Amino acid sequence: MQIWVDADACPVTIREILFRAARRTGIELTFIANHPLKMPADSNISFMQVASGFDIADDEIAERVKANDLVISADIPLANAVIDKGALCLSPRGELLDKSNIAARLSMRDFMDTLRSSGVETGGHKAFHQRDRMEFANQLDKILQQAGIK
Repeated sequence: MQIWVDADACPVTIREILFRAARRTGIELTFIANHPLKMPADSNISFMQVASGFDIADDEIAERVKANDLVISADIPLANAVIDKGALCLSPRGELLDKSNIAARLSMRDFMDTLRSSGVETGGHKAFHQRDRMEFANQLDKILQQAGIK
């Protein structure tokens, strides 16, 4: 298993959890973004900068991910693409996206997009809270344990 991170919108607190998990387990952790990020000097933690542009980082992750990998992203179309390749997707809020729930999430995303494009104010993203961070850490630990990574 390798962990791929859609790092363009990944909260700093989630990056820190991922750094600690990679150090503890030795798992390969790769951040992909279109802007530079400061990374620790650990040999199993890497960063790839891609060109700026819509979905460039997402496309790079979708191309590189393999079955049984884990992708960290809140992007639903990216989650769908990696799930189609046999990988899992974990949102920074700790929501595990897999074959059992991705169709419903895609439908809701498309519905909300239709509302926004027709002028309906749908609010925005909810604030990121401590409970989101804890849910992410718990789900990450569960996924790593199920994969036999300690």
